[in-house]
Amino acid sequence: MSSPSTSNITSVLRESRTFPPPAEFSSEALVRNLAEYEKLWQRADADPERFWAEQAEALHWFKSWEKVLVWKEPHAQWFVGGKLNACYNCLDRHLAAGRANKAALIWEGEPGDSRVLRYQDLHREVCKFANVLRGQGVRAGERVTIYMPMVPELVIAMLACARIGAPHSVVFGGFSADAVADRNNDAQARVIITADVPLKQNVDGALERSQTIEKCIVFNRCNQTVEMKPGRDLWWHELMAEASPDCPAEAFDSEHPLYILYTSGSTGKPKGILHTTAGYLLGVSYTHKLVFDLRADDTYWCTADIGWVTGHSYIVYGPLANGATTLMYEGAPNYPREDRFWSIIEKYRVNTFYTAPTAIRAFIKWGSQWPERHDLSSLRLLGTVGEPINPEAWIWYHEVIGKKRCPIVDTWWQTETGMIMIAPLPGALPTKPGSATRPLPGVAAEVVDRQGNPVGPNQGGLLVIRKPWPAMLRTIYGDDQRYRQQYWNHIAHSYFTADGARQDEDGYFWIMGRVDDVLNVAGHRLSTMEIESALVHHHQVAEAAVVGRPDEIKGEGIACFVTLVAGCQPSEDLRKEIRDHVTKEIGSLARPDEIRFTESLPKTRSGKIMRRLLRDIAGGKQTTQDTTTLEDFGVLAKLREDEE
Repeated sequence: MSSPSTSNITSVLRESRTFPPPAEFSSEALVRNLAEYEKLWQRADADPERFWAEQAEALHWFKSWEKVLVWKEPHAQWFVGGKLNACYNCLDRHLAAGRANKAALIWEGEPGDSRVLRYQDLHREVCKFANVLRGQGVRAGERVTIYMPMVPELVIAMLACARIGAPHSVVFGGFSADAVADRNNDAQARVIITADVPLKQNVDGALERSQTIEKCIVFNRCNQTVEMKPGRDLWWHELMAEASPDCPAEAFDSEHPLYILYTSGSTGKPKGILHTTAGYLLGVSYTHKLVFDLRADDTYWCTADIGWVTGHSYIVYGPLANGATTLMYEGAPNYPREDRFWSIIEKYRVNTFYTAPTAIRAFIKWGSQWPERHDLSSLRLLGTVGEPINPEAWIWYHEVIGKKRCPIVDTWWQTETGMIMIAPLPGALPTKPGSATRPLPGVAAEVVDRQGNPVGPNQGGLLVIRKPWPAMLRTIYGDDQRYRQQYWNHIAHSYFTADGARQDEDGYFWIMGRVDDVLNVAGHRLSTMEIESALVHHHQVAEAAVVGRPDEIKGEGIACFVTLVAGCQPSEDLRKEIRDHVTKEIGSLARPDEIRFTESLPKTRSGKIMRRLLRDIAGGKQTTQDTTTLEDFGVLAKLREDEE
């Protein structure tokens, strides 16, 4: 990662609209007003260790801790001496608490098939698969690769690994054979768990250059013929038929590794983010309960893929540790039609809906007629995750999906943080479209300059975390020097998030995007996210991406890639109108030098716009960037055609 510039980021976006929590929502919320929030926040700030110890009492411990925190920068140990089991906390204790017949996991497959696993069903399947893994020689501490579609067996495999102390490495099912091989090789996994078509074919390719794998367990999802290598490849259903449902959960040290999750850098090998048991489990259960104002009878749906950290934290570990009902959908939001998500909400009476801004912008492009066909009255809370949400998308979400009665929790966090760090508590904090509002109680976030000094209100700077938190990554697996260099060498005694941000006069945080995505225009450092928000504010623009291009006079020019809402046609008049609109919204400093209309933007499979690829296109270069996470390679070719 490049070192951030010493000058601050010029913040040009201003948003004055404020939405107080609905009175009816606040009256039943876990934190009901600003005074309660302030009291909780101050208690956490005054004595963080005592605060986190109090929260940790909600977990089941086989042995209590001796010391809350040992901090030797940049390494943390939380709840030292304590022993627990993540799987036990997600399943066994709920059976004892009378939730055996409660739905733990509601699953809908893309073709329309569905399953409901109660807590006792999930417990039985996990115990059986834990015994399957043991039968294949997997022991505590050994890494297991999981490369599966969004099926319940993916959750079962993760929890089975946690039950026996084998750290899992979940690889997103859309990744290539090379990506699987790279992650296998780094983790030195001996066992990989996958499914038939098309994943098994990719695994076969990966194992040609991933020599540590000894066993491949294959789940039969599609009833397709696949090549099975004798001695190495084993069918999930055959192993489960012979497995015992009796598998007591082992007690593991609080710092026992729970999982490795690989994130892709723009160059070089992927980073294996290591999370450990107690702190991570505490962080995700605490934040899931507080941010989503969890109620006992909620049906909660996070639309992420479990191949990303959002799925780990807020489909699996957070909800299940809290004894919630979590919904999981296998497929695309527009299969077979653009109303699939809304039909699922109506069908299962979903109460909480947590999705990405990029999905919301797709919904806007498709048109409000799709959600309007469905009864969404069960919804009481909406959430966003993955990137900053532009204010106009926020307003559409609030009005069309939430019918102006559902608070929106805009959440900021990262793979590395493990848990949500900045977000509104929906019963207590007024929200502002585009702002993640304030840090959660126990989180010490700050906006600083390059020297680490706090910047004033509405001054752009670098977002850092000043104090350790329980769910923080412990290191980059096998590369502690890279961990130190990437996260702890930029700002003294602070975790460097690599995001730009500003705080307004109310202390609300406005995330301005990655520091690497800041433009240097005529000596001013401008956030791409703020220019994109101004573009999307135009009524004909559905989505936009802004990048810099070389400019002899200004240093960098502003190049905009724009997707229009359904039914709108590109034209020179519209191009001028949009350029003038941006100038009117945020000033001549941010006037676009170039606007290109495109049917779609290059995105990762988690929905984030790949601006680095657009930078190459805007600069007229052939890209040399890593494209393994690109969702649709045809987008790049089409952009090249448009250029010519």
